[in-house]
Amino acid sequence: MPVNPDLVGRQFPPTAPYLVGREKVREFARAVLATDTDLVPATFPVVIQEATLAQLLAEPDAGIDFSRVVHGEQRFSYSRPIVIGDELTATLSVTSVKTLGGNAMVTAASEMVDAGGEHVVTAISTLVVRGDE
Repeated sequence: MPVNPDLVGRQFPPTAPYLVGREKVREFARAVLATDTDLVPATFPVVIQEATLAQLLAEPDAGIDFSRVVHGEQRFSYSRPIVIGDELTATLSVTSVKTLGGNAMVTAASEMVDAGGEHVVTAISTLVVRGDE
């Protein structure tokens, strides 16, 4: 089943709030070889974005076979840095579905807001769904 082009514009429900805890930040910082394990690494939002991408991958009519997915690109657009103690909620929107050489490229933006509803960061991922061989 090919990726459903009607996914473009679809918005998924917000995730449960994620508390940015000191120990989770330290674990992530060590994993990415960051030198300061008390600062939130710029790529930390992928931890929160994972829950939004899981919604997309579980969508029955999406046509995305997870066994054929490769992470193609990742970008971040910050309004302010994430800090320990932030409680972030993420909402995913599918912004693009393109087909190239039998493969599909699905771009999705996960907008993350703090407990006050203020934008903190948007994590933008492109997933490549490999076509049939």
